[in-house]
Amino acid sequence: MTTALQDAKALVLAYWAAIDGAPAQDLQAKCRAHLPKGFRWQGPAPYTELHGPDALAAQYLAPLKRAIPDLQRQTIIFMAGVSNGRKDGTGDGAVWVAGTGYMTGTAVSDFLGIPPGPRPLRLRWGEFLRVENGQIVQSQFLLDFVDWFEQIDLPVLPRPKGVPFVFPAPTGYDGILTAPQDPAITQETLDFSRVFIYGGLNKFDKTDLSSMGMARFFHANLKWYGPGGIGGCLSLKEFEDLHQRPWLVAFPDRQVQDLDNLIAEDRMVGASSFPGVLATHTGIYQDTAATGNKIAFNGIDFWLKTEGKFTENWVFVDMIDLFNQFGVDLFARMRAQGGKV
Repeated sequence: MTTALQDAKALVLAYWAAIDGAPAQDLQAKCRAHLPKGFRWQGPAPYTELHGPDALAAQYLAPLKRAIPDLQRQTIIFMAGVSNGRKDGTGDGAVWVAGTGYMTGTAVSDFLGIPPGPRPLRLRWGEFLRVENGQIVQSQFLLDFVDWFEQIDLPVLPRPKGVPFVFPAPTGYDGILTAPQDPAITQETLDFSRVFIYGGLNKFDKTDLSSMGMARFFHANLKWYGPGGIGGCLSLKEFEDLHQRPWLVAFPDRQVQDLDNLIAEDRMVGASSFPGVLATHTGIYQDTAATGNKIAFNGIDFWLKTEGKFTENWVFVDMIDLFNQFGVDLFARMRAQGGKV
């Protein structure tokens, strides 16, 4: 399996290098060279899903590159693994390669109605790519649009309770895992993450945060890097007070489902699922009153495990899609403040 993971990493790195270095007019050819016709891209709202390399190039990659011609990828985590995200513990055997970081550049024109801003952008991205029979057949990708709106002074949500614009590389650890890693450490990390998700997060009794036993899994000095609209938390207490408690007031019955993927490599863990969590919106969240709606969350997570506990967590939630399910259009809020129709 080590060879399969290394081959998958090489495929993804070659694909990223090809699209990152291409001008907008060349992206269709680059995508065709690296992706099969049946490629499936699951992306952030308002996109949701695109099929085939031509659609990805024409509808997402080329418009983004035209808006930000000097766009460059900065990767802070890169890893691969074999997925084991089902609640019953039966691994699906799928090979996924994952990464996160920033896309940097200066916008010169609008993208999806988002106008150019007054300063260079640092756009948070996360992506999981499934490799099968030597081809990249699927991608789950999120771009933090709410954070983008905040960077150009068009906020669409109340001021984050957490610290905004915090999304650093792993502390004291090289998160770019291009070389093979120790399979024993990897398995230990994966086993720990499964207990955390299905034996911790899913054990909330709808009343007491301690029912989940987060102190067993998160270090007291946890660094939790949340999405735009939520912000970062720089301790376990901050995480519980500023994010987890408001989240569970709004969605007390939330449950992690079978995940599309859950992978580990060395001390890194990654997961994505579209959706991966189901809940009912029964309490106020941000500025939106309870709707009673059934909610499905699309998300991406990365964790770093250090000396027996998670010390850092990089988090993406498709906030545009989440608020759409409340009946709230965050892109419309952005346009109402000065974005383009």
